[in-house]
Amino acid sequence: MKIRSLWFLFLVFIFLLSGCAHVISKDLRIKSDPSLTLGHVRQNPDAFKEKLVIWGGEIIETVNQRDGTTQVEVFQRPLGWRGEPKETNYSEGRFLVLADTYLDPYIFRRGKRITVGGEIIGEKTKPLGEMEYRYPVVSSKQIYLWPEYYYQPYPYYYDPWWPYPYWRGGFGFGGYYYRPRPR
Repeated sequence: MKIRSLWFLFLVFIFLLSGCAHVISKDLRIKSDPSLTLGHVRQNPDAFKEKLVIWGGEIIETVNQRDGTTQVEVFQRPLGWRGEPKETNYSEGRFLVLADTYLDPYIFRRGKRITVGGEIIGEKTKPLGEMEYRYPVVSSKQIYLWPEYYYQPYPYYYDPWWPYPYWRGGFGFGGYYYRPRPR
């Protein structure tokens, strides 16, 4: 009987672990160079052409080009172990993602988090405020758009003297959801 329960726990553990994979494919992660940070590349993007990188952050702007490609301006953030941009104030700057397909600006809108695996193809200078900013440009091979989190209070009255508020989810004060924020 103990062996069956151990096998069951092992299978549950493997099932839960399978949902914790990196969002960029293993093949691209192996070929990419994790030592190439945005700070290093920004100094001289032409020296790093054709190198593969995995970067991420928050979308600032999405612009569809006349030739059918899409340019996404991203505010870089450090990535976690799954490739998710961390919620931190630290950043090494901005970079541009060039996707060879149409990306809808409503879906890829400002503030959404993104992880990109791709090849450095050079740099582009664009105005940023009153200055000219040099953006490294990454030709995307894989793009992952992270789901939005938002807080929604439950519509019922919360009784603080209820003995089991934890059963209601969110410790009785509301819950976190993964669906898109209502507009």
